[in-house]
Amino acid sequence: MEQRNRVCEAVGQLLRRGAVGQQEVLPVGNRVPSTREAVAEDLVVGKPRARRISHEGESVMSSKVSRTHTPVDPADANVMDLFRMDGMVAVVTGAGRGIGRGIALAFADAGATVVLTARREHELDEVAERVAERGQKSMKVVADITAPDTIPTIVERAMNELGSIDTWVSNAGTSDYPGNFAFEEFPEWHWDNQIALNLRPHFVASRACATVMKPGSTLIGISSIASIKPAVNFAAYGAAKSGMNSLALTLATELGPKGIRSNCISPGTVPTEATKTVGHVTDAQLEATAVRIPIRRLGTPSDCGAAAVWLASPAGSWITGQNIVVSGGA
Repeated sequence: MEQRNRVCEAVGQLLRRGAVGQQEVLPVGNRVPSTREAVAEDLVVGKPRARRISHEGESVMSSKVSRTHTPVDPADANVMDLFRMDGMVAVVTGAGRGIGRGIALAFADAGATVVLTARREHELDEVAERVAERGQKSMKVVADITAPDTIPTIVERAMNELGSIDTWVSNAGTSDYPGNFAFEEFPEWHWDNQIALNLRPHFVASRACATVMKPGSTLIGISSIASIKPAVNFAAYGAAKSGMNSLALTLATELGPKGIRSNCISPGTVPTEATKTVGHVTDAQLEATAVRIPIRRLGTPSDCGAAAVWLASPAGSWITGQNIVVSGGA
């Protein structure tokens, strides 16, 4: 019971900290670098070209990340230490905003070096600064993950420059609301687009990572509560996310003997920048949703970040093949 209480306390501390807008700095060694110093050491890939990763103007550290964290027997460890990710390298797609941003900052809070990928460079710049404020390094990759060869290139660069990929989080994706119409009129182009954006990248990333990941590494797909609960007009999105859940279970079975874990996180309603612009959700709808949730509040990116730290860190070393629903009980 005492150990269970300490685990709950550890998760609670991650939630109370908040991975979004967090100003706390985690020390590296005995000294915390200034924001300017830390940003100057970031691993940066330069301005993007259309649908590819660009290498223009890159400033890259030559040294690889030194993995200082070694697996420990949970029975002998301080439970708080199990949530640390010191020396680990975590890749987060769609890291420039919303849930991806929250997960990236939570990983930095836990001590990881974070590879940030997204299409908008200015958003990655902001997240990289927040990572630096936490005393951690990041590598920015401005890229479209649906473009050919993008994901294998990210994997190759992370391995060459950082030495490992300990966690890959497939977060980039969108519901891309198609409009209010009968299923009989559902356009095939929208179906194809949703599979290409929300399912295929996790397959490609998992395949690429499986060849380089060491035992103890983990794959995390950011699914959705829509994968287990139906929603009108979201047939393609729900099917794509359900496919991600199934893929995660298959990967857990197939890659488990190699020591690679595979899980999904299915967020409930988490208001982000895209909620109104893509999902076309109004404030009134969000308020109505909140009162139907047992916890009586909407989710936050840091809620998802805390769950991701649990799965990626040694604290989740015996968790695989699971879909963790982060929804306040909805």
